[in-house]
Amino acid sequence: MRRVLYSLGPILLLSIWLFGPRVLFLLGLSLVLGVATEYLMEKRQGKKVSEAVLVSCSLYALSLPPLVPAWIAGLGIVFGVFMAKEVYGGFGRNIFNPAIAGRLFVYISFATVMQAGFVQPGNFGLGVDAVGSATPLVLLAKGEGPGLSSLLFGLRAGSIGEGSAILIAAAGVYLVATKTASWRLVLSTLASGGVLALVLLLAGVPRALPLESLLAGSFLFVAVFMVTDPVSAPKKPFAQWCYGAIVGVCIVLIRTFSLFPEGTSFAVLLGNSAASLLDEFASSLKARWTQRKAGS
Repeated sequence: MRRVLYSLGPILLLSIWLFGPRVLFLLGLSLVLGVATEYLMEKRQGKKVSEAVLVSCSLYALSLPPLVPAWIAGLGIVFGVFMAKEVYGGFGRNIFNPAIAGRLFVYISFATVMQAGFVQPGNFGLGVDAVGSATPLVLLAKGEGPGLSSLLFGLRAGSIGEGSAILIAAAGVYLVATKTASWRLVLSTLASGGVLALVLLLAGVPRALPLESLLAGSFLFVAVFMVTDPVSAPKKPFAQWCYGAIVGVCIVLIRTFSLFPEGTSFAVLLGNSAASLLDEFASSLKARWTQRKAGS
């Protein structure tokens, strides 16, 4: 958990530089309310607050638009920690990723307000343009390709922490190298999404741009930080390949054919729902293979 927090450090610093000190306010609010929610629930069972809630709160805050109202941000993290984690028994028992659950809750409940919270970065930390701005995903939905340089360096409208693909990729390399995250989950998510987007593009779907699809929105951020959640993701290697493929394919399908320009949250929760079943399926396949090998 601490390694994940370390890897988020550079991303947080860039976000403050681009969107100003309000990033720290939203992060602090999420941490206070998220920790308080878990403390109140765990205290009833004589347990302590886990470090995992710090990661959930940080990821949730970085997934929000820069100008999201404080009360919406607070409501989302309380919902995520309580409904997606504590009602299942706390750390290690939750089926769904708390950060994703909280994010999706506020995006569905307050879609118009959330969309108005996206703005262009200001003059390198000197403030933000208070006029709502179209995100790269909105441009992709119109068949327009955002500039690759803006996607790589984060100089475009979007959620607080999804900006720089370079920093997110560097964090992914660090987490995989330290065996904090599974490379199978990251690779299968990105590869399946990229391949499907390429197939759709070759089939004549103008909204499907493979490279831009991987770099725009929170695709890369989710693949590195959300899909690799050790609690809500499968544990078996084969199941991890299947899980990542499900998430990657669902992201591209939802982005391309639904009214929601961003499909990462829906895709991750769908994957969470199938995680334990995929592990059971992988174990069953392994047992059958072992029996057949022993019989031969």
